[in-house]
Amino acid sequence: MRPIGFSTGAVAKGDFRSALRQLRRHGVRVVELSALRVGELAPLVQSLDHLDLSGFDFVSFHAPSRFPTADEPHVIDRLRCVVTRGIPVVVHPDVISTLEAWQSMGSSLFLENMDKRNRVGRTARDLKNLFECFPAAGFCLDLGHARQIDPTMVEARLMLENFRDRLREVHLSDVNTSSRHDALSAYAISAFRSVAKLIPERAPIILETLIDSGQSNIPKEIDRARRALDPVPGVAG
Repeated sequence: MRPIGFSTGAVAKGDFRSALRQLRRHGVRVVELSALRVGELAPLVQSLDHLDLSGFDFVSFHAPSRFPTADEPHVIDRLRCVVTRGIPVVVHPDVISTLEAWQSMGSSLFLENMDKRNRVGRTARDLKNLFECFPAAGFCLDLGHARQIDPTMVEARLMLENFRDRLREVHLSDVNTSSRHDALSAYAISAFRSVAKLIPERAPIILETLIDSGQSNIPKEIDRARRALDPVPGVAG
């Protein structure tokens, strides 16, 4: 059975402790600690020494998605504290300015493909260039981003065919035209099923479907995710 969990930010925006409690109640064993907003970074990192993560088989950490270039040294310093604890860090490539500093994270750095708002990292060709700069980095495939860029899912298929050996984590959600991570729709489920055979069974699946305001709930989204990753009969893998 695929390991499926949630981003803490999707479950309880800005309240990772509440999110972890809710995930535990539902027996979820896969989690991404979210610090998407730079103001969330220091409190989350400072909590790691005392945060109970027992019971989770996979834990990753999402770096801030936007911050001034002048803040990059501070952000990297905080993220190194995460990496030294054995927790990999998911990073949006458009925040990277100082290559050497990020390269020092080695295989603990997971580069994520981007949505339409970004100028880099949106296509398989973009990712090829990035991985040439970061040869040790892992790949975090965001299927919602890939579908927004190319609804035919050809780009997602190319990413999986070319970077499957680097795949360390998969983000799953329905990304709308405003780049908001919505609950999984029937259309998104159908699209994702077309590439499901290319996703290794062991790859941790992180749901970013927003349920923090009651849009959906944990069991319902996990059930939808399982259907989204059940390959369509007859589709080549």
